[in-house]
Amino acid sequence: MAKINFLLFESAVGFSVFEVIHQADAVGLELPEVKESMKSLDKFGKMVRLASFNPWTSAAHGLEAINLISEGIMPDHLKNTLELNLPQTSGKKSKIVLGVVDKRLAGEISSTFPGVQCESSDTSEVVAALLRGVRVHAPKLLKGLQEGDINRAQLGLGHAYSRAKVKFSVHKNDNHIIQGIATLDALDKGINAGAMRVREWYGWHFPELVRIVSDNDTYAKLVIAIGNKQTLTDESVDDLANLLNQDKDKAENIIQAAKVSMGQDISDMDLAMVKDLASNVSKMADYRRILAESLDKKMGDVAPNLQVILGTPVAARLISHAGSLTNLAKYPASTLQILGAEKALFRALKTKGATPKYGLLYQSTFIGRAGPKVKGRISRYLANKCSIASRIDNFSENPTSRFGEVMREQLEQRLEWYAKGTKPMKNSDAMEKAIKAIMEDGTSELDINNDMIAHPSTEPKEKKEKKEKKDKKDKKKDKKEEKKDKKRKSVGEDVVMADVTEDGEHKKKKKRKSVLAE
Repeated sequence: MAKINFLLFESAVGFSVFEVIHQADAVGLELPEVKESMKSLDKFGKMVRLASFNPWTSAAHGLEAINLISEGIMPDHLKNTLELNLPQTSGKKSKIVLGVVDKRLAGEISSTFPGVQCESSDTSEVVAALLRGVRVHAPKLLKGLQEGDINRAQLGLGHAYSRAKVKFSVHKNDNHIIQGIATLDALDKGINAGAMRVREWYGWHFPELVRIVSDNDTYAKLVIAIGNKQTLTDESVDDLANLLNQDKDKAENIIQAAKVSMGQDISDMDLAMVKDLASNVSKMADYRRILAESLDKKMGDVAPNLQVILGTPVAARLISHAGSLTNLAKYPASTLQILGAEKALFRALKTKGATPKYGLLYQSTFIGRAGPKVKGRISRYLANKCSIASRIDNFSENPTSRFGEVMREQLEQRLEWYAKGTKPMKNSDAMEKAIKAIMEDGTSELDINNDMIAHPSTEPKEKKEKKEKKDKKDKKKDKKEEKKDKKRKSVGEDVVMADVTEDGEHKKKKKRKSVLAE
């Protein structure tokens, strides 16, 4: 293995270059004496010597450099440091060996400096051991630092780097949408299962209540309010009506049913258990209502256009299935169309059957309202609009729902076109309408060229005029060619008639062939 000449140490306070004076080989590193010498500053100080230390000019400068290094890009600060401290070499045999931590950065340095050969800590045990020793003794090896500077810098830079990678935004964060829709689905299952248990359990005591009240939440609240049916009297009408949205007719029906009920008696212990279960179901239903309102508001901030087209539940499920709004925006419309039907797709590809026409989009009202023959077509059109809406929502700093409203109008017109043959709105007209609506709102939320807003149809008109000119030229050429063909045919017929009168039928055929060849 080549001898290591220099080490590049990337710390939270800056870049430093160490010259390697003495190094042990890979076998010698396993010796106890060498391991102990690496822990001692006096002995390790004889192995390496600080050649240069360039600290960050500011915290933002350090964050920018670390972000570039994490992506395998060499920052200018590091490039200048290596140019000043590494000696100039020429030829392949006299290369300088530099030890670094990151494998990708090693390749970038080698390509930038032809006379430098990089060894990463992943491939060289010697480089890993030397850099480990530098990291342990860095507070004393690096000059101009006070005690605790490196630890404070590591803490601050670590937090800044994590925040930059997460890119957390309170107002535009789709992680809450993913968790919210997952919780909503889990609550639906829990409420349905709990309500079914309450109905079956309490149904032994008051079976007639199920026919009068069908809503799970209302049924659970009535179970808590009624308790034992024998306690119901005519004076309980107002209390029951408050739980039934002031519907006194239903309240009176419940009281009359309780008087002639065929259910069996219930003990106090069983009634208490049923009431506890009904109370939990009621609390889950109330929490679900609050969560649905919060999710609806969050979707209005993060993906308003997608929400207008699909509605909150379907749009949130699409984002959750894709993993994020950014991933959804990267998908083509064909992938978005069958998102959620992966099993059916792979089964169809394996059996060479018909591929699915829709996945999660099937829950949209547009596909439900479409006829059986046009469900696939409206699904493809809906996926196209959803793909556009998701990209607008993701790449706009302050997204607005105007584009979603116009695209929803296009979808309504497309349904009418399939049913009645009414001509739908063009895409150019729809976008122009949305841009005008945004400008009328008084907030320029999108980076739109002012000339295009003032004259949105200038460029299309120019293209149309060019196309018309080209069509006219093509028509003139066609007319000229038609005239030439007519002349050729007339000349050919004269020659043929003359030949027929003079030499007979045999020469006539030859002349026809010659005219066709010309």
